[in-house]
Amino acid sequence: MRSVRPPRTRRLPLSGVLRVNRPSEIWFKPALSVVVATAPPNLTLLALDRLDLAMYAMAGSLCALYAHHLPYAARALTLARVVLGMVAGLAVALVTASLTTNAAVLVTVGALLAAAQKVLCDASRIGPPANVIFTFVTSAALFVPQSPAQVPGHLAVAAVAGAWAWLVCMAPGLPRPYGPERRATAQALNAVASHAEAPERPGSRTAAATAVHTAWQTLLTAGPRTQPRRVLAALLVRADVALAAPAEADPDRLRALARRPFAATHLRGAAAPAQTADAPLDAEYGRPGRRPPLWSALGPLTPLAVRTALGCALAGHASLALGVGRPYWALVTAASLYQANLTLTWSRGVQRVVGNIAGVLAFAALVPLAHLGPAALVLCCLALAFGAEALISRNYWLGTVCVTPMALLVTEFVRFSDPGELITDRLSDTLVGALVGFLTAVVVTNRRAGDRVTHSVAVVERARAHTLRTAADPAATPGALRAARRDLAAALVELRAVSDTASGEWWQRALPSERVTHVEQAGHRTLAATVRRHGFQAAEGAQA
Repeated sequence: MRSVRPPRTRRLPLSGVLRVNRPSEIWFKPALSVVVATAPPNLTLLALDRLDLAMYAMAGSLCALYAHHLPYAARALTLARVVLGMVAGLAVALVTASLTTNAAVLVTVGALLAAAQKVLCDASRIGPPANVIFTFVTSAALFVPQSPAQVPGHLAVAAVAGAWAWLVCMAPGLPRPYGPERRATAQALNAVASHAEAPERPGSRTAAATAVHTAWQTLLTAGPRTQPRRVLAALLVRADVALAAPAEADPDRLRALARRPFAATHLRGAAAPAQTADAPLDAEYGRPGRRPPLWSALGPLTPLAVRTALGCALAGHASLALGVGRPYWALVTAASLYQANLTLTWSRGVQRVVGNIAGVLAFAALVPLAHLGPAALVLCCLALAFGAEALISRNYWLGTVCVTPMALLVTEFVRFSDPGELITDRLSDTLVGALVGFLTAVVVTNRRAGDRVTHSVAVVERARAHTLRTAADPAATPGALRAARRDLAAALVELRAVSDTASGEWWQRALPSERVTHVEQAGHRTLAATVRRHGFQAAEGAQA
């Protein structure tokens, strides 16, 4: 009997692309942080009558958009890397701009920078807004007239603003040091509660397992193993148990724990056995899932790097050929399109075009107010920065409604321009960047997505076999079994992610869908069985 060959292409979705979702739970944190990080530098430059330096200050201030989901110990290091990466990219752009004014060379350098930023952000899994902010800053800086003597001073402005952004993002850790891990634990408990209510709902178990795994990773990278973190660990153990036996779980109780994880009654009932505050939590609850080194993640991202470099270069050069005065806007538009697969890239392209069109209309309405004076211009940019971060978690296109006029107003810091010319250039570059960028994504295939699925399946099978051996070993410690479970859970989350990515990519060889499903089911059965060490082998043998 002949097997049915899957279609080589898939329909590109339109329904739901512009749907407005519920906002992120912490939408106000990046929104407020970027305002607090941006206001003092810009107001200082305003007082000094040096708004021409505002673009460099914003390069550092925009670092405040990153790492709000991380615990503070990990956030400190991640934000430091973001600031260093921003200053390094800006340095390359400014030095290039000081050495040449050839637009074709500048576009090419901008495209190569965009590709490097895309790959490094994806490989490090830095999270939103990922590479887009880096590319926006460096691409714009390439087209600012510059002399070599000015570069150090401009970089110093960006570094000082970046240091201030670091302090702004770390400041909430003083009054609420356990905020990120508490939120991650609450999200895990709520996800498991939803799964317990409707375990037959498609994707319910995967969503719950992913939330629990993310919460464990957050908790185990949060820093010293204090008593509040032991309480959260005990609540995650409870989430593990509920995920293993959803029919026996109480969703209302799980949600009550999520709302008040540190309530006194929970402390008495959920805390770990009495131990010293700095005893290693790893020994009790396992260790963080091992993440492969950065260099090993770069290889599979080669097709995305080629897509980004080629798409951005072609978009910028097409804009130059059409005579548009700011080709870096086309370059940034193309860079913002590229997501994990072609289907998501298409959706982002639709959102980008719609948001930019609405954004230029908003700019036309705001420009009379912004042109009242430098102070009005700064205040408009601050309001738009808040609006962008407040709206972008609902849908990307809503955020760009504020990002677009803000990007246009930033060009006004040096001198006021003709609004009609700015609007025409922005619309032209948006359409050119979106069209050329998407066509490049269609042409540059990512056949490695299927290879990653095969590799992830093998990783899950090895992790499951190790978990089974550990569970069957009478000499194994509870910590060893929990560590094996953490590794298996991480492998299952990664398998689901790469499978979803490959399923949305065009021109793929047939994916091993049945094998993926079988391996996932077996892996989740193993995770469920290992929640209770006693009776493990019987449960596994009955369901394998």
